[in-house]
Parts: sequence; C-alpha cells; structure tokens
Amino acid sequence: MPDKKRRVTDFVKGGGPYVWVTAYDYPTAKLVDEAGVDGILVGDSLGMVVLGLPNTLGVTLADMVRHTQAVARAAPKALVVADMPFMTYETGPRDALRNAARLIRAGAEAVKLEGGSEYAHVVEKLVKAGIPVMGHIGLNPQRVLALGGFKMVGKTEEQKKKLVEDAKALRDAGVFAIVIEFVPASVAKEVTQSVDVPTICIGAGPHCDGQILVLHDVVGLSERTPSFAKRYANVAEQILSAVRQYVQEVRARAFPAKEHYRDV
Repeated sequence: MPDKKRRVTDFVKGGGPYVWVTAYDYPTAKLVDEAGVDGILVGDSLGMVVLGLPNTLGVTLADMVRHTQAVARAAPKALVVADMPFMTYETGPRDALRNAARLIRAGAEAVKLEGGSEYAHVVEKLVKAGIPVMGHIGLNPQRVLALGGFKMVGKTEEQKKKLVEDAKALRDAGVFAIVIEFVPASVAKEVTQSVDVPTICIGAGPHCDGQILVLHDVVGLSERTPSFAKRYANVAEQILSAVRQYVQEVRARAFPAKEHYRDV
C-alpha cells in the first residue's frame, strides 16, 4: 500500500502510473487499500454490480452517502473519491455544492462528476468551495439513454475534437484528474497530451497517466465483464463452492461440529 496517506495534491502529471479501483463497502476497501492502490472510487457503478440495476441512473445520493461512509470507515491510505449520481449536479452549481458537501461529510476526499465543458461552471464552483473534483469524459454511463447504450465515444473527428475541448475546459475549471472512459486509445493519448493534469483510463488504452477498473470485474464477481477489463481471479466460483459445501454439511448434520459450539 502507499507509504503515506494519498492527497489530491499527490496526483500530478508525470507522477504515475496511478492505480485506481472501485470499492463500495468496508471489507473490500480494506483489501484494495492493503493491495496498494493509489485511489478508491466509490462509483455509482454500485447500481449495477451491487444493487442489480440495469444502469447507474437509479442510484441515489442516499445510496452514495451510505456506501461512501462504509468505505471511509476503512481509513484507507488511498484517496477516496465518490461519484455524484445522476441529477445531483446537472441542475446547477448550488445543488451540486449542496450534494457534493453531503459526500464530503460522508468521508469522501473528492467527488467525480461526468461531463465536459457543459459542466465546467459546476466544477469551478465546487473547487472554489474547497471540494476537489475529478472529471469524467468519453463514455458517460449516466448519459446511456441519450447514447443508445454503452458505446465507444471518440470515433469521429467531431467527437475527438469535443473530447480534447472537454478535457481542457475541465482542466481550466480546476479538476485534479480526469477519467477517460471507452474511447479509442489514440484519442485518449491525444487528450492526455493536451492537458497538464493526470488522466485515468478505463477502456481507453495504455497512454493515460493511470488506470481504473471496477473491482467486481477484477475479481470475477460481475455477471458480464466488459471487453476492456481483465479478470484476475474468479471469486464467484470460490463463493459458490464454499456455500455449496456449507449447504451439504448442514443437511448432513456435519456442521456445526463440536468445536463450533459450547454447552453451558
């Protein structure tokens, strides 16, 4: 794990590669921190991998506050960033400030919001109030309905130009880092070279200043692993095997054995 507590000021251009992963509760936050990640994102992806929703649109601010509190209780050395869920910042800086403050009070050390230049004024307001912000461009899962699905962004010249403009606008507004999701690797490289804040890729190739993955994809708990993710373990099989053995032993009256209980 990092030898000291990570702060937003530790994430600088050229200082990576930075390793990020999601976590949504106390035990997994403890584990990923011990593994040595630089940052933990309490992502609204919890809607899909924890709550069983089809996308992130049903995740509420209350959901994010509860899960951020759980992660923060692990007291990780990694930086804790919480996603601002759908419709908690789109209505303007005042609502965004109030909602971001709830996540900071829950234990987040920064917030992440999706979108580019259209939300630069919101980012600027949060940063001026002392709330660090991570940007997020490329595929914005909260815009999945408008996009017509979880589709790659940046394949046209117009989209590529917009991504570079968005990155620069977010940089100018004061973000400390920018997530680039599901864009062509060459485009992510161009965006990364265009700004002097770190970029963190997910499904956008090797040219960013860091990488982030959803924990459930990493450990094999996702029902469907995205093509750009790598599964490093199959925890689902281990859980299934353990619970099946437990079922068998209870039905065979092999559990609890004498060492698992006491008589008065």
